[in-house]
Amino acid sequence: MTAAIASTRLIRFRRGVTLPILLLIAWEVSSRIGLADPRFLPSLEDVAITAKRELVDHDLIGELAFSLMRNIAGFLIGCVAGVAFASLLALSRTADVLITPTFNGLKQISLLAWIPLISVWFGFGEQAKIAFVALAAFIPIVLNTYEGMRNAPADLVEVGRALRFNARQRILRIFLPAAMPSIATGVHLGLIYSWLATVGAEYFLSVGPGIGGLVIAGRERFDMALVMVGVLILGLVGFLFNRFAYALESYLLRWRPQQE
Repeated sequence: MTAAIASTRLIRFRRGVTLPILLLIAWEVSSRIGLADPRFLPSLEDVAITAKRELVDHDLIGELAFSLMRNIAGFLIGCVAGVAFASLLALSRTADVLITPTFNGLKQISLLAWIPLISVWFGFGEQAKIAFVALAAFIPIVLNTYEGMRNAPADLVEVGRALRFNARQRILRIFLPAAMPSIATGVHLGLIYSWLATVGAEYFLSVGPGIGGLVIAGRERFDMALVMVGVLILGLVGFLFNRFAYALESYLLRWRPQQE
């Protein structure tokens, strides 16, 4: 069984890397034979040289660290606030009636449309960027946690009532465990959305250290190799976050039977 699982994963890995490898080959060939203007699509060699220059001379690791710190701070705030807010809506009939319709309306607003308000409330510095990232993580976590708690098994709720659980016991022993699959999904989505929001915050708010600032610098200097370095880093980090989210979801739901 273990050998079969390993073989299946290897096949999936090969299928997953096929298209990226083909795209890289097409990129390099197009640049080398002049099919694409190198001013707009630099060769992989130029991109590698630029990445080495930024790594050695311009603290590329520090730029990435700033972006990651913003992302982690915003995600954690959005995660904690999202679970708490969803718990309030799911467990309080009054809060659900008063707040949920308004929240359902506000969630339809594009995330980028909040930037002007966030700029007014928090300024243009780090607080605004972290608030924007937190908002991006907050919404999917609220939605999934709310649904998970609202769909808690009725028999477990009745057992809690029979045992006269207080509010804290009902939340910790019934609703949160029952909602854990939905919460894990929300955390997964929140982690991905928060990274996208980190890039957006660095791009649309004040320019500062970070990968978004690196891309802006490349655009202003018309250095497409530098832009592509930033884009590739953003894509790689996003991929790693996605894999981490899958691993975290599997860990949180490790008690469930595995399906192959």
